[in-house]
Amino acid sequence: MKILVTGVNGQLGYDVMNELAKRGIEGVGTDVDNMDVTDAAACQRVIKEVGPDAVMHCAAYTAVDTAEENVELCRKINGEGTRNIAEVCRELDIPMMYISTDYVFDGQGERPWEPDDERHPLNVYGQTKYEGELAVEELLDKYFIVRIAWVFGVNGKNFIKTMLRLGRERGKVSVVNDQIGSPTYTYDLARLLVDMIQTDKYGRYHATNEGLCSWYEFACEIFKKAGMDHVEVTPVTSGEFPVKAVRPSNSRMSKEKLTENGFERLPSWQDALERYLKLIEKE
Repeated sequence: MKILVTGVNGQLGYDVMNELAKRGIEGVGTDVDNMDVTDAAACQRVIKEVGPDAVMHCAAYTAVDTAEENVELCRKINGEGTRNIAEVCRELDIPMMYISTDYVFDGQGERPWEPDDERHPLNVYGQTKYEGELAVEELLDKYFIVRIAWVFGVNGKNFIKTMLRLGRERGKVSVVNDQIGSPTYTYDLARLLVDMIQTDKYGRYHATNEGLCSWYEFACEIFKKAGMDHVEVTPVTSGEFPVKAVRPSNSRMSKEKLTENGFERLPSWQDALERYLKLIEKE
């Protein structure tokens, strides 16, 4: 089996390539340098040259606040770029996996979001990822749309690295306490995604590590597990911590569909955090 993976310089694409290699599956990685997803002709040329059995589309514009000022670029990458890839997958009649986000929902209420719930994004990033979902659904029958949230991995920036840096520099941080979700370790997620791409159990899924927390609770656990209990963590409301892009307050996502289709769910986020911290300590 040969899989083409986009966005291999990002947190998730990096771990997906490692997971494929671990299993002896040929992974062909692309990034903006060798396949700009906004260039339809480049997508046609590269994907057809590789001749993959499936495409795992991990590349995205993910700078949520910056997206509010770069609407056109964000849409070109997340919406139109995804459509460009989906069109080639349709032509070659191969499955496509599109990595999406909890931000396609409006974040209201406290009920976990089901994969087939109505989508009402609150910000530009969420809207353009929604547009990507629509392109995949419109063009393909053989697709996986996998929504993820609160991602961290070894390759790139993330909340954990930011907290550790601020904790060392300042000795105190303020973190929002009214947004609830599940952190997701790309190492664990990559395993699940590679399991999925080898099946024909197509559709929309949610995939995060197990368990819920607020960003504040996540930060407290980071400092506790990193042996930095001296860092002062202050809970604040989203209103007290204004940002350009509105965030959903409810990012609880139901993962029952994974179980129903025989996929192994991810370990708890606390377990993932512990393993991740041990790994980055060695770097």
